[in-house]
Amino acid sequence: MNLNLAQKVSVLVITLNEEANLQALLVDLDFADEVIIVDSYSTDKTKSIAQSFSNVRFIENKFENYSSQRNFAISQAKNDWILFLDADERLTPALKEEIIETLRTNETCTAFLFYRKFMFENTVLHFSGWQTDKIFRLFNKNFAKYKPEKLVHEKLEVIGKIGTFKNKLMHYSYNDYKSYKIKMVSYGKFKAQEKYIKKVNPVFLLPVFHPAYNFLYNYFVRLGFLDGKKGMTICYLNAYSVFVRYKELKLLWNKK
Repeated sequence: MNLNLAQKVSVLVITLNEEANLQALLVDLDFADEVIIVDSYSTDKTKSIAQSFSNVRFIENKFENYSSQRNFAISQAKNDWILFLDADERLTPALKEEIIETLRTNETCTAFLFYRKFMFENTVLHFSGWQTDKIFRLFNKNFAKYKPEKLVHEKLEVIGKIGTFKNKLMHYSYNDYKSYKIKMVSYGKFKAQEKYIKKVNPVFLLPVFHPAYNFLYNYFVRLGFLDGKKGMTICYLNAYSVFVRYKELKLLWNKK
C-alpha cells in the first residue's frame, strides 16, 4: 500500500452543550494544524468558548446520529490525518508527545487504537468493564470511515495496519449521576433504532435477562465490585442503558 503520509493533523470534536469540558480540551491542542468543532446547535457557552481559540473552526450541523456526525466532521478536514477526540477526553503530556512523535515517524500504520482510563468524577475507575476499553482516535481518513449503520458506539472501518498507543487517554465521562444517566438513555435509544432497522424483534425474556446479565457480568466477572459504590453505580447505569434499548425497541414495533 502506497501511503501519502502527512505530518499535519486535523483534530475533530463533535459537541452538544459541552461548556463544562471544552476549555480544558482545547488548551492542549496547540500542536494541531487545525481544530474543527462540529456542534449540534448548543444552547450553552460551547460556541463562545470554541470561538475564543484562534486555531478553532466552529461549524454547526444538525445531529442525526453519531456516525453521520463524525463522517461529516471528517469531510470538513483539510488534512489526511485525523485525531478525533470527545470533549470529555484529555491528553496527558506523555500521550501528547507520543502523538506528535508518531505523526513524525510513522510509515506503516493507517490507524491507531488508544486505551482509555475511565474517570469517575475525578478518580480512576479501575474495573467495572472499563479496564480494557480502547478506541480508534488517530487515523488516515483515506483508509478509514465510520460505518453508517452504527448510530451509536460508532465503529471505524480501517484498511491497512493498525497500531496501538502506549500512553492512555483520560476519559472524564462520569461527572454526576444525572448527566451520565441521560447519556445512557440516549445511547439506549440509538441502539434500539439500530436493532429496529435490522428488523430485530427480541424474544419475550431477552429484555429481562440481557440487562441483568450485563450488570452481573460487569459487576462480578469484570470485577466492578472492587470499585465499591462507584462500580455499583456504573454497572447499574450501563445495564439500565440495555433496559432502555429493549423498552424503546418495543415502542418502535408497537408504533409499526
